Amino acid sequence: MLNEFVTMFRDKTGYLIVEPAHMELAEPSITNAFSSCVQQGANRVIVSPFFLFPGRHWHQDIPSLTAEAAKEHPGVSYVITAPLGLHGLLVDVVNDRIKHCLKHVAGDEAECAVCAGTGKCRVY
Repeated sequence: MLNEFVTMFRDKTGYLIVEPAHMELAEPSITNAFSSCVQQGANRVIVSPFFLFPGRHWHQDIPSLTAEAAKEHPGVSYVITAPLGLHGLLVDVVNDRIKHCLKHVAGDEAECAVCAGTGKCRVY
């Protein structure tokens, strides 16, 4: 799903270099994604954590991992953006999801791509 989001983000924003990254337990790592961006011509890497709220990962882990990745690419700067946080558009996204799920359980809509085949979108 992260790869699908990256594709959607790239297509909608027009940014030419957009790479997914994981902090741990999955690839590509922040180091590999940073390197991939540089190999594609980036001279500044924007690290945008896909988190709702700031926490230890945003305060400590991501800055540390990004600084380590940047050491391999002298002259390439980077910025770590804020997590999604309390952005007004998130209210719209959550409300859209709720409305869709309510329509689905009423029999008026198909399951969304997230729930498709899971049987999770139902009245318990």
